[in-house]
Amino acid sequence: MKKWPVFDNEGDLPVGIHQATLTEILQHFGTGTEERKLIGQRLEHIFILAHSTGKVARFIVFGSFVTAKPVPGDVDIFLLMENSFDVSQVRGEAALVFDPQRTQEVFGASVFWIRKQGAITSEQEAVEDWQIKRDNSRRGIVEVIHNDSEQSRT
Repeated sequence: MKKWPVFDNEGDLPVGIHQATLTEILQHFGTGTEERKLIGQRLEHIFILAHSTGKVARFIVFGSFVTAKPVPGDVDIFLLMENSFDVSQVRGEAALVFDPQRTQEVFGASVFWIRKQGAITSEQEAVEDWQIKRDNSRRGIVEVIHNDSEQSRT
C-alpha cells in the first residue's frame, strides 16, 4: 500500500510527480464522497479505454481529483502517447477519450494528449509542466505506473 504525502496548506500534493498504481490512486482519491467515487470510476474507465490503444507512454492525473477537496469538479488527465499513435485509427468508445469536447460531455473529464515527438523540450518537461496551476504556483501530480486493476481481472 502506497504511503501518500501530506497535503500542503492549499490542499495540494507536494510538488513532484507521485507515482502510484491505479488501484492505489482509486483507494486514496476515489473514496470519501459520492462525487469522488463517481470520478474515480470515470478515471478507471478512461484509463482502460486509453490503454486499449496500446500506445500510452505515460498517464498523468492532476487537478482537483488529486487534492484534498471533498468535491472535485472532474478528473484532469494528460496522456503522453507513443509517436506511432494515430488518433484516426482509434474506434468506438476509446475515440471519445481523444476528443476533448466529447470527453468532457461523455465522461465529465478533461483529457489532454500529445505524442512524444510533440514535446517541445523533453518528455519529462512536458509531464512536469502539468504541475503548474493557473496562478503559476506548482502542485503535485500523479502518474499511473501500471494497470494493476486490469491485470487483476485477467
